[in-house]
Amino acid sequence: MTKILLSFGHGYSARALTRLLLPEGWQIHGTTRSDDKAEALSAAGVTPHLMPGEDLGPLIDSASHLLISAGPDAEGDPVLRLWRDRIAANAARYDWVGYLSTTGVYGDHGGGWVDEDTPLTPSTRRGKWRVEAEAAWQSIPGLPLHIFRLAGIYGPGRGALSKVRSGKARRIIKEGQVFSRIHVDDIAQVLAASIARPNPGAAYNLCDDDPAPPQEVIAHACELLGKPLPPEEPFETAEMTPMARSFYAESKRVRNDRIKRELGVKLLYPTYRDSLGAMLEQENDRSR
Repeated sequence: MTKILLSFGHGYSARALTRLLLPEGWQIHGTTRSDDKAEALSAAGVTPHLMPGEDLGPLIDSASHLLISAGPDAEGDPVLRLWRDRIAANAARYDWVGYLSTTGVYGDHGGGWVDEDTPLTPSTRRGKWRVEAEAAWQSIPGLPLHIFRLAGIYGPGRGALSKVRSGKARRIIKEGQVFSRIHVDDIAQVLAASIARPNPGAAYNLCDDDPAPPQEVIAHACELLGKPLPPEEPFETAEMTPMARSFYAESKRVRNDRIKRELGVKLLYPTYRDSLGAMLEQENDRSR
């Protein structure tokens, strides 16, 4: 029987999962808000659907799997606003539903460790929206929901190497600040592992093994590329957008034991050093 994935908000992480599923014969349907992105999805083997506007009801009825990447806003989850009743009516027949959330739901822990059992105490507006969205999806009876709390996402075209090359890299120093991060290919393999081993109701942290200060990651990227280090900028006086500054409102180290224990995942890139070096080597191989 053909497996059909309906992916709401088919972006960077969902595209990485697509590259794993399409060779296995899956049908992938992805929503987007842009005609240009719809063309790109089609070129990648994904059937695009413009949202809002298109009637997704028949697809919601026929899909075997759902992936939700679209983020919430002040009015709640955009997918549930449009399609909650239709999804709820089909809840029992789905094989798997995945919701991509964020480790921002845990709030600030002063650099301390958190895991999936840590209480959700978000300190930012976006984090609070995510907690509310998680709860809204969890409230649908019988839905085989899996929640994936993603740390900072990076990969080809996104992250420290790209920032250094573009001249946009900065070393903003805030004492004690650490971030967890995750390569997009590791997100894809965790999602694929969960699809293969469903555990409805589970929540998983997606991050690597090496939470680190952001300035250290930039410094390593500069070293790999042979570029000079950007000057240090104290957080207190650095010019930043409100969005960028809000990321520094929380500092925590995120544990990933559950994806290894329950899903058998072995990270492709357990540290940023592994991934940045491998990404640069892959780029050099393609250019030869």
